[in-house]
Amino acid sequence: MATRSADWESIYRAAELAPWEVGRPQAPVVRLAEAGLLSSGRVLDAGCGTGDHTLLAALQGADATGVDCSATAVGRARRKAEERGVSVRFEVGDVLDLTRLGTSFDTVVDVGMFHVLDDEERRRYVESLASVTEPGGTCYLMCFSDRQAGALGPRRVKQEELVEAFAEGWTVADIAGTTFAIAPRFGGEAHAWLATIQRATS
Repeated sequence: MATRSADWESIYRAAELAPWEVGRPQAPVVRLAEAGLLSSGRVLDAGCGTGDHTLLAALQGADATGVDCSATAVGRARRKAEERGVSVRFEVGDVLDLTRLGTSFDTVVDVGMFHVLDDEERRRYVESLASVTEPGGTCYLMCFSDRQAGALGPRRVKQEELVEAFAEGWTVADIAGTTFAIAPRFGGEAHAWLATIQRATS
């Protein structure tokens, strides 16, 4: 996000692994890939960080793009791709203005982006996603759940908030309870939602 990009950049610069990174794709997203849901077409990883989920989609055969506001994170993602010999696109950019990527996508993956946004940013983010998601496309959105106790970490999200945020031009087809893997020093896992959201066909 342009409004807080310096904050994210400083966090990535401060450590090899940001506090929310675990060095591997989240298990629910791996299961999506294993089910063939990230294996074709153009896939966008919104708020890709150091690129684990973008690379996962690319390895499944998708034309994958990751975007993040942190140049440090994107640099690390590009190095991962080069080391692994994976053809993938990583861009420094603002998820609130995805049209600047100059392309559209059949599938979007959001792993931990939605839950860091305030109410106005959520509205802009959903509009931004709509501007680059093909009619009939799917967004798989993973966020912290209101079932997670305490206040440490990102904002908790209720199912109703997801439904409300995507009320216009989208259909929330499913919201399933799952867990985020998080750094062991923060407990190892946290309650999450995995939402399957369909872009309207017209």
